[in-house]
Amino acid sequence: MPAVVTCRVAVPEDVEPLFQMIDGYAKKGIMLPRSRKVLEKQIDQFVVAEADGAVIGCGSLCRLGNDLVEIRSLGIMDGHKGLGIGSMIVNKLTEEARRQGIPKIMALTYEVSFFVKNGFSVVEKEIFPEKVWTDCVNCSKQSCCDEIAVLKMLDES
Repeated sequence: MPAVVTCRVAVPEDVEPLFQMIDGYAKKGIMLPRSRKVLEKQIDQFVVAEADGAVIGCGSLCRLGNDLVEIRSLGIMDGHKGLGIGSMIVNKLTEEARRQGIPKIMALTYEVSFFVKNGFSVVEKEIFPEKVWTDCVNCSKQSCCDEIAVLKMLDES
């Protein structure tokens, strides 16, 4: 177990470890793949968890509208799961949404209990037309999506 885990904004040097982690999840069919080129372009949307100089977790925030962002590409390296690192990443992404003045955060997930533990509620995914028309329309699972939608409303403080 790492001594100290820190959560920080991703930098260009994180593209390769991000790609490797996301690709591992994508090959299991539980995360959408992201190319290195897309990661390079979207690096400023990512946060990473780091321990002993290595990236051990990641997540990103994608703006879907004026009042809605989505948590995407949330993953933790094997051997580091169950230690609260995912919650650290979600907290960092939530802080960023607050900083941007965005009141709603959503995610599509297979890990419903994790998100509920972090203050999200299960909702119908149809309430997010922004998501449906930007991403779902191009997804191979569009007609048989088995992910669960979760939503967190941020207080105005």
